[in-house]
Amino acid sequence: MKIIEVDDDLYQFIASQTQHIGESASDILRRLLQVDKSNISESVTAAEPTAVQEPEAVIEEETPQQSIANITPIDAQQLPSAEILAAQKGAVGRFLLILSALHHQFSDNFNVVNDIRGRDRLYFATSKEQLLAAGSSTNPKSIEGSEYWVVTNNNTHKKRAILIEVCERLGLDADIKERLTKSL
Repeated sequence: MKIIEVDDDLYQFIASQTQHIGESASDILRRLLQVDKSNISESVTAAEPTAVQEPEAVIEEETPQQSIANITPIDAQQLPSAEILAAQKGAVGRFLLILSALHHQFSDNFNVVNDIRGRDRLYFATSKEQLLAAGSSTNPKSIEGSEYWVVTNNNTHKKRAILIEVCERLGLDADIKERLTKSL
């Protein structure tokens, strides 16, 4: 196995394309690039270099929009793998990656996070300024691929509680909720 370096934004994109728990980065790239192992060995030995597609030419697989009423346990396949989560820097990185994946899968319903708040504090907003104005030391971070921001200076236990509430509001089953919160 070889190690390659990729920019953070590209890594986040690859991670957001996870289709099932445990899917490796290599599997994700094979699927996105539509390459299987037999094609790789043939193309590596070919004398002619192959054309590289520009990022704009990559076509993402379209999935039908889902409503809370038709969520099933199989939707866990859209969440980041344990390997990808473990590669994140700390609980904040894992928290943001999970929220990004949930937004990617449930973008039509993700606005339910706006109702999640503490006694005197907002946890989610659509701008950094809203979170900064709502409390001190919030350390707002953008949820990759969305218009949402989340406070990140809570301890890991509180991040788990926030994530549990997000899962509940999105209608995810207990098994998925447990796997996600254990990964923080």
